[in-house]
Amino acid sequence: MVDIATPPLLVAFDLDDTLAPSKSQIDPRIGELLVALAERVDVAIISGGQLAQFTTQVVDRLPDAPADTLARLHLLPTCGTQYYRLAGDEVVTVYKRSLTDDQKSRALAAVEGEARRLGLWESETWGDILEDRGSQITFSALGQRAPVLAKTAWDPTGEKKNSLRAAVAALLPDLEVRSGGSTSVDITEQGIDKAYGMRQLAEQTGISLDDMLFVGDRLDPDGNDYPVLAMGVRCQSVDGWEDTVVYLEQLIPTLPVRV
Repeated sequence: MVDIATPPLLVAFDLDDTLAPSKSQIDPRIGELLVALAERVDVAIISGGQLAQFTTQVVDRLPDAPADTLARLHLLPTCGTQYYRLAGDEVVTVYKRSLTDDQKSRALAAVEGEARRLGLWESETWGDILEDRGSQITFSALGQRAPVLAKTAWDPTGEKKNSLRAAVAALLPDLEVRSGGSTSVDITEQGIDKAYGMRQLAEQTGISLDDMLFVGDRLDPDGNDYPVLAMGVRCQSVDGWEDTVVYLEQLIPTLPVRV
């Protein structure tokens, strides 16, 4: 059983490998549990991915639910530099930040140059290696559409992407360079990580960070979920979406339904 002395008012989730396999659609069980959770508390998803990924992986796969339930869903792509809410069938923009053209060009040049220097620039990929997400530049070693098994096999220890992250960070001291998903490195403005996204949630919703709970698969010190743990938010570590199902099946019955 889940034992939480003070029930959360908002539960936030990482996306890839927490709610779904990397770049994959959520299982119907996750969709049902997210809606059941939103009947009780606010629900947020914070990831380095862009809005299209959130829509394809999660929003389009949710079961039918009342508009007031779906309105409790908060979408924060690119670690919270973008913020969206659901209003009926529409995705409404709350805010959307962007890197400058100079920041983008320097980030793209640095990550490609260092990837080639380190022998991490692959010739056979599934889609583009580099992506401009507006508020974030993302390097995906095998391309944006690489299958899960290929991505898992490419860097099982995380050593490759961590070495690339360190090399690029040394060239871009004015920007934030983070290890992202299983094969990705993300570049944003300074101070932009999932802790930033959680602070934006608190500001936009009026819900205190003390009343939030974060669920993620990379809460280790090298993981992209770690900044949330380091800022003092209650966290639940999971190992894949199946683990999240088990946890939510235990958590949800402890939370009262909103009336």
